[in-house]
Amino acid sequence: MTVVRDAATVIVLRDRAHSPKVLMGRRGSKAAFMPDKMVFPGGAVDPGDAEVPLRGLPERICLERLAEGCDPTISGALAAAAVRELWEETGLILGTPGDWPDAPPDWARFAATGHRPSASGMRFVFRAITPPGRTRRFDARFFLLDAEQLSSDPDDFTHAEDELSALSWVPLDETEKLDLPFITEVVLAEVASRIDDPAPPPSVPFFRNSDEESHFLRLGRRGPLP
Repeated sequence: MTVVRDAATVIVLRDRAHSPKVLMGRRGSKAAFMPDKMVFPGGAVDPGDAEVPLRGLPERICLERLAEGCDPTISGALAAAAVRELWEETGLILGTPGDWPDAPPDWARFAATGHRPSASGMRFVFRAITPPGRTRRFDARFFLLDAEQLSSDPDDFTHAEDELSALSWVPLDETEKLDLPFITEVVLAEVASRIDDPAPPPSVPFFRNSDEESHFLRLGRRGPLP
């Protein structure tokens, strides 16, 4: 049985009010998970993410939704993983100025920029578990972030690692032309529905795919979607 790993994904939204765009990149053709697909930056939670001292956290309602049905301590680890994956895959910084002399090894490059990580401004908007039968399975939490919250130039990808190629700001109304995973299409529809409302959502869609059955639920509201 394939182990389901906790994961965090970041949807960075730019020019929300006028011509909204989202940041996406292409996974490599030899990637074990979703090869050649256009995706948002993100990845699995690392064991050390729970110990990362974040300068800021998502709003309380987001933390409550993240913890629903889970170990409450997972919320901070997911937020830290989102900041780390955004940095590793795009080179973009979500943090506040400050020295971090005791940063863990996998945060050393981030710390060298003169910033401490902060998840303030991220909003939890979607959760989905990869269906059974895939080579890898993730319990992915999707965070929405306005580009204005970044502490770096949103067009500077020079510090990105090589996991994603063709990093670009894609107009939201043109994403349907891309080769996207099904779940990414669903999440984009949710993002589009929230363009005019920057507040954290009171309830969060959840595709819960277990080995026995699948449900489309909402965290923060009991029962299936109508």
